[in-house]
Amino acid sequence: MNRREFLRGLAATLSGPAIVPASVFGADAPSNRITFGFIGVGRMGMGDMREILGIRQAQVIAVCDVDSNRVANAQKTVESHYAKQGSSGTHKGCKTFGDYRNLVARNDIDAVCIATPDHWHVLPAIAAAKAGKDIFVQKPLSLTIQEGRVLSDTVRRYGRIFQVGSQQRSDARWRHACELVRNGRIGKLHTVKVGFGTDPGTGVEQPMPVPEALDYDFWLGPTQWEAYTEKRVHPQSGYGRPGWLRIAAYGAGMITGWGAHHNDIAQWGMGTERTGPVEIEGRAEYPKDGLWDVHGNFRIEYTYANGVKVICADNKQNKQGVLFEGSEGWVYVMRGKIDAQPKSLLTSTIGPDEIHLYKSDRHKENLIECIKSRKETVAPAEIGHRSCTVCLLGDIAMRLGTKLKWDPDAEKFTNNDRANRMLWRPMRSPWRL
Repeated sequence: MNRREFLRGLAATLSGPAIVPASVFGADAPSNRITFGFIGVGRMGMGDMREILGIRQAQVIAVCDVDSNRVANAQKTVESHYAKQGSSGTHKGCKTFGDYRNLVARNDIDAVCIATPDHWHVLPAIAAAKAGKDIFVQKPLSLTIQEGRVLSDTVRRYGRIFQVGSQQRSDARWRHACELVRNGRIGKLHTVKVGFGTDPGTGVEQPMPVPEALDYDFWLGPTQWEAYTEKRVHPQSGYGRPGWLRIAAYGAGMITGWGAHHNDIAQWGMGTERTGPVEIEGRAEYPKDGLWDVHGNFRIEYTYANGVKVICADNKQNKQGVLFEGSEGWVYVMRGKIDAQPKSLLTSTIGPDEIHLYKSDRHKENLIECIKSRKETVAPAEIGHRSCTVCLLGDIAMRLGTKLKWDPDAEKFTNNDRANRMLWRPMRSPWRL
């Protein structure tokens, strides 16, 4: 047994921050790099992979997807990158897989990045944690609240470093806005307004032959079987926006697509990122027919235990971004912009004795640093779970159209049994948590 195999065996049987990836050790540069495998190399996965390729402390050595064309393109991208860098002597090639279980079983992989459809986030992440890998998962964390709870608990049990793709936490504007709110610069916070766009519907789509390159049954995975049509899955040519984003069987729509970003910031600014609301009421428009069936225009009102209300709505009602309103002013932040009233808040300095939030300037580099140091990332599993929970609570409230009371400690509704049954979804055999 060589050194790497010994450390991997140790990681599989022990948990805790003392477990350090094998490739951190060694005097030479190659052995000091974190080795990555990518599960899902579509639109988002390729973007994440290119980011990791740009970090010299990391090395991509494996890719996985149920679409063999995408696997081949990802492999070509990786090997071309290292060839141009002149790393052919230290990079031993990029392995390809169609089944994530074979990738996470490899002893030479330290960490995995998961950028699959939402219904495929949790199972690969749990498998990776149990195999001793550190983990990055694209947002939203999970398809259901119960799945998110199991994943967060598993990550903690196995002592893994985890980061969810809530990259707004690694942007100075969002952090500064939240610090202003947390330190009382706008007085007593009373309302937070969250806004983002919605997706269109589409008509009825006829069944199509399954492309030869796609393992469609594996793509469906734990969801119920449905006839293949291209707009259910992803484009067979190129990396355009996939249709599954607008189908409730695989995700909740923009309430988790953009909501996972902006509701995360709302919770960060309120200091509630490890808890949640106590009441939720929502309404939404839904397509009357067709393949794409997630919400359209919507409005959700969340009430927190301290009385603060979060109004989350489409861009016809709330402007894109997050607006914190207090008794003495407001702070508004969106990607690339921050504004405030009074304007002096924009140059306000947070003092040494005030609340300073986790500082991360580059999301993926924060992940690499934490894998090496074994410190918690800026967007760990529990916070990702809580932010996703806010979104999924809104989805349930919109679908039921009634006021719901939520216990964030027990993670149960206290006034609606039907809503509690929506905290999880049955999985198609042989898949299970």
